[in-house]
Amino acid sequence: MGKIRRAIVSVSDKRGVVSFAKGLAEMGVEILSTGGTAKTLREQGIQVKDISEYTGFPEMLEGRVKTLHPKVHGGLLGQRSKPEHMKQMNEQGILPIDLVAVNLYPFEATVAREGCTLEEAIENIDIGGPTMLRSAAKNYPDVTVIVDPEDYDPVLNELKERGEVSLETNFRLARKVFQHTARYDGAISNYLGQIEGGRKTSIFPETFTIQVKKVQELRYGENPHQRAAFYREYSVTEPSVSNAVQLQGKELSYNNILDIDSAYETVKEFEEPAVVIIKHNNPCGVAIDTQLVEAYRKARDCDPVSAFGGIVGFNRVVDRETAREMMDIFLEAIIAPGYDPEALEILRAKKDLRILQTPPLKNYIPQMEFDLRKVVGGVLVQDRDLGKVTMEQWKVVTRRIPTEEETRAMAFGWKVAKHVKSNAIVLAREDRTIGIGAGQMSRVDSTRLAVMKARFSTKGTILASDAMFPFRDNVDEAAKAGVSAIIQPGGSIRDEEVIAAADEYHMAMVFTGMRHFRH
Repeated sequence: MGKIRRAIVSVSDKRGVVSFAKGLAEMGVEILSTGGTAKTLREQGIQVKDISEYTGFPEMLEGRVKTLHPKVHGGLLGQRSKPEHMKQMNEQGILPIDLVAVNLYPFEATVAREGCTLEEAIENIDIGGPTMLRSAAKNYPDVTVIVDPEDYDPVLNELKERGEVSLETNFRLARKVFQHTARYDGAISNYLGQIEGGRKTSIFPETFTIQVKKVQELRYGENPHQRAAFYREYSVTEPSVSNAVQLQGKELSYNNILDIDSAYETVKEFEEPAVVIIKHNNPCGVAIDTQLVEAYRKARDCDPVSAFGGIVGFNRVVDRETAREMMDIFLEAIIAPGYDPEALEILRAKKDLRILQTPPLKNYIPQMEFDLRKVVGGVLVQDRDLGKVTMEQWKVVTRRIPTEEETRAMAFGWKVAKHVKSNAIVLAREDRTIGIGAGQMSRVDSTRLAVMKARFSTKGTILASDAMFPFRDNVDEAAKAGVSAIIQPGGSIRDEEVIAAADEYHMAMVFTGMRHFRH
């Protein structure tokens, strides 16, 4: 494309716009603008022409109509390489507009505010902005279009170095525009799809649109014959695998990312220093301790065979002692909110070990978002399982009340069971798992598996079940293993029979009233 002579600059997000406009003005570019942007630029001594002066048509309808005019869109859509286009533009007094810097009314931020009315939401639906962006992006060989302030400096630098913006840059910017307007329209559609009779009636819109950004293509999916990529949401505020930085190691695989996510979401359940080792999307050991290295040892020793080749999650900064302890076993990946410099130096001796660091965990706010699960021909959508039950909400249903130690162990085991594939059974003490039974077709088989997997005595352990007991056989198996207390949701038609069985064995049992299936 040729030299940029004329630009429209009209933005809601004014980050960097003054320096960008100054840069354009210094290169002799005529700047057209509207409303608040024009005022901001003039206050900084930048010469600006109002769009209404250029079009000869005033802004009207309380600002709803500003740029919807043939002199604007003809100037954007006219193809400079076509003589007939240029002839028609000249006949109508339409000047070429070579650059557009526009971003949109903050619709998502508006509707996220508590108490936002439908009328407020509607007024924050931008019409002129997306229309200008789409017109400019469609004609990208002749028009540079910027929707993201991060692109101001690269465009200015290219103009200074080359005297023009390359076709490759213009195409990249145009692609970004259509991605942005698609997301913007999707947000509007999602919001309006929740509204009936002027008010919000459901969290699930009539149609559901989500846009995510590709982070990387992966070598393959779950299996080598499957292709895969990892995408991230545009706004990730909660520390997670999605905003973690990989400090070293081999490229992440599809399965790595799933397991790392499971690991970090498990340790985020605990206030105390906690460690989990994940294998095939299930915990094989979880522990807490005031010393991180001790928590790691306890988690590893729960099932050292399965820990080989596992993923380790920490909810504290990894120290030197913990790093040294991890050197004796092959691990695929580690995720933590940080690493001491000495710990990092030790871990880097394992060149292939994937080391991920997230933002700090302290005082983070969980993201209120949807969980999505693809099925053939459709998608299942649910809100995220952030449900918690406090000890005060537990209901003791047996004659024997749990001891303080059993209560602490049940609280620990219940947090772990939430992150084990259903049917889930966890045998635990107050600071570590002893045996985990995951993903069995019958719950009693999960109970037997948890006992079988235990390397240490199960006498005096608690049993945590992610869902109710359909029969008393789980209690019978637990009693054989020496389990002293059980925590489960309750709600079975045979609850009385199950409670009676617990009483027979002088066990304590509490109902939480909440289950945590994880399919």
